[in-house]
Amino acid sequence: MSFSDAPISFPGLFGDWQFTVPSKALNIGNGIYWYGIIIAAGMLLGLYFCMKQAPKYGLSEDNIIDTVLWVIPFSIIGARIYYVLFYLDLFRNSDGSINWSSTYRIWDGGLAIYGGVIAGFLTAYLFSRRRKISFWALADCCVQGLFIGQAIGRWGNFMNREAFGAATELPWRMRLWTSATTYMDVHPTFLYESLWNVIGLLLLYFVVSRARRFDGENTCFYFIWYGLGRFWIEGLRTDSLYLFHWTLFGQRIRVSQALSLVMVLVCAGILVYQFKVKKADGSNLFVKRMQQTTEAEEAAAEPTAPDEKK
Repeated sequence: MSFSDAPISFPGLFGDWQFTVPSKALNIGNGIYWYGIIIAAGMLLGLYFCMKQAPKYGLSEDNIIDTVLWVIPFSIIGARIYYVLFYLDLFRNSDGSINWSSTYRIWDGGLAIYGGVIAGFLTAYLFSRRRKISFWALADCCVQGLFIGQAIGRWGNFMNREAFGAATELPWRMRLWTSATTYMDVHPTFLYESLWNVIGLLLLYFVVSRARRFDGENTCFYFIWYGLGRFWIEGLRTDSLYLFHWTLFGQRIRVSQALSLVMVLVCAGILVYQFKVKKADGSNLFVKRMQQTTEAEEAAAEPTAPDEKK
């Protein structure tokens, strides 16, 4: 039995009941894994939600679909590059050279969400410039889909028996069986992050987006909320990517925590600038500018009434 197929239980919640579904859904080629199926489901649901929200941001459903068609492949590439860069020693031969053929074998595992997000935003920026639409309005719409995709996608980690935390005795602890007689009780950090993203989506949809005062506000909220949650959750995990061999106060620096902290500070600064300096009031939102343009075009297209005969 491989570790990825080990039974899982939550003894503090469900007693002796065990989850035993293997991580591989179909044994075809290199295998079709539940992880990939769940990630794809999260992407599709996030895409559908964003398409329905698009008009609120001055966008069309086609804008969202076209963006996603470009973003998804580049996000996967970015997530893999990010992982390889910070786990480079795993891809070296015995003589220290890089085993290039192993760097692209994503079916063996190894994708980092931050790499995917960074690549996705860069791709969306270039796409928005080409289509002459507001990048920040596009981002504000799409971060809702990111929350959905990440909330669902973390359950792929559950199916892979990965991304769990350190040992704990909390009532909601997750028990991973490593043999018929041995196990370890750990933090279900995949669940923490999934729930954190669900709460973030609800706050974004019902509170932040309804009082949006500038394009980019939703995006700032996303990075602040996700960054705070990831900073906390990453500290519980045992499989973190580290910032090379750098240390701070005698501890190795976790890449995700460092990036999360930078994101939170930068986005908090943007919010302060927009609200306190620019006094953003929503009057310059892309959706309002598009509405004004449409109304002007419709007015110009109306036929002029002929002068009445005297």
